[in-house]
Amino acid sequence: MRILHLDTGKAMRGGQRQALHLIEGLSAAGVEATLLGGAGLQPAPSINRWRVARLARRHDLVHAHDSRSHTLAALAGGAPLVVSRRVAFGGAGSRPARPNWKYRRAAHYIAVSEFVKEALVRRGIPREKITVVYDGVPLLAQAAGSACLAPASADPQKGAALAREAARIAGIDLRFSDNLERDLASASLFLYISYSEGLGSGALLAMSAGVPVIASKIGGLPEIVHHRENGLLVENRPEAIAAAIRELAGDPRLARRLGEAGRRLVADRFTVAHMVRRTMEVYRKTLSCS
Repeated sequence: MRILHLDTGKAMRGGQRQALHLIEGLSAAGVEATLLGGAGLQPAPSINRWRVARLARRHDLVHAHDSRSHTLAALAGGAPLVVSRRVAFGGAGSRPARPNWKYRRAAHYIAVSEFVKEALVRRGIPREKITVVYDGVPLLAQAAGSACLAPASADPQKGAALAREAARIAGIDLRFSDNLERDLASASLFLYISYSEGLGSGALLAMSAGVPVIASKIGGLPEIVHHRENGLLVENRPEAIAAAIRELAGDPRLARRLGEAGRRLVADRFTVAHMVRRTMEVYRKTLSCS
């Protein structure tokens, strides 16, 4: 099986890290995985329709990991197209829309959550053409620190200002990290505040390190953070977030229980191996129908 992966992202964000984890896992499983990536993934010549078309003819299947690479692959043709969708559409009505030409060209969609799948259905994508494959993360060493950590992001949809205000109200120092795999070792609490979220691979990574998570009750996050079972879900109000911070900071037994439950959940359902296996099932299904 030969798979051409496309990602035009200009920065290394959650989606790019997931693409790299997937490609590494596929290669380890004996799948020939070729990456054509933007600056966020690797130094590469410009990605254009003609280069994609030439490479697609040499592969069994094309996997587009972001919106622009979806467009390029749809224009280029040459092999069946699988598209990963990590974010939900805005503005869809209650009745399914008719998808435009770009979305009709894909043979199958991989949605990062049930939330994103339902958004695709509302946009007119047939339900049978969508498979949910959750993110997979490495199982990190158990954290043993005292820092309150949040992911660093300049995206206003990621809620950094709201997290900062909540931490001020709670009276704790909040540290923003641009390298979670490194910095989670020193964390005792992870704050994942967002206004829009397909799933939340950063929250999964914190759970993998046994760090209790406080997350926004929004998008796909409730599919992985189960309130008072393996984390706390909060409304996007600074007072509500601050109250959750104070509760975990003042109750080490609760924090430890939530962290342990989160780590077990990741080990059972959200490892890179799980993601690779489910993605390969989509590839086989797509190729058998093409």
